[in-house]
Amino acid sequence: MSGILYIVATPIGNLRDVTLRAIDTLKKADLIACEDTRHTRKLTTHYSIETRLISYFEYNKFKKSKYIIGLLKEGKSVALVSDAGTPGVSDPGYRLIKEAIANSINVTILPGPSAIISSLVVSGLPTDRFIFEGFLPNKSAARRKRLESFKDEKRTIVFYESPHRLVKCLNDMLEIFGNINIVCIRELTKKFEEIKRASLEELISYFQTKRPRGEFVILANSRAKR
Repeated sequence: MSGILYIVATPIGNLRDVTLRAIDTLKKADLIACEDTRHTRKLTTHYSIETRLISYFEYNKFKKSKYIIGLLKEGKSVALVSDAGTPGVSDPGYRLIKEAIANSINVTILPGPSAIISSLVVSGLPTDRFIFEGFLPNKSAARRKRLESFKDEKRTIVFYESPHRLVKCLNDMLEIFGNINIVCIRELTKKFEEIKRASLEELISYFQTKRPRGEFVILANSRAKR
């Protein structure tokens, strides 16, 4: 009889946001598959979780997924976590989930923190309809082309962006969307949580003088024009 793959949501910042069920499952699992063992060990150490950790990330996903599926077929239970939030969203976790399903392995989820949903709710932008686009392309031409496809989008759009590309991204958004109001969020639930609600021009000016730090969630909605 095969084991169970547990998809376990972990805190996006504050370690106290983990659920009791998540702690219990991480303690009882035979193995925890995580993006960065050093990062996940902060959580497991905090809650005295002694389960063995194994790295599972973008560049070893093919090799490690085969190994993990083998353990699951042997009847072992595996907890899949990401560095923060719910696994399978903008990380290689979806591949392991897909492989487990293809091998008729029981997959279940322990819901919890999600940077996408948390950012959407706190943004103040419309939440009735939204889309998640993950990271935009690195190159400006490709990024502008992608943004052009959202020019007439009425739903709230949620992006991820790295700090070193943030200002370039905001400038491209200004060129495509005009000076709409957007929301930039970083370090959500952490000590230095920052939620900036302003026009694109104001945010570009702000981040040109204050160097962006940490990964950002950007939320935009065309109905938020000034």
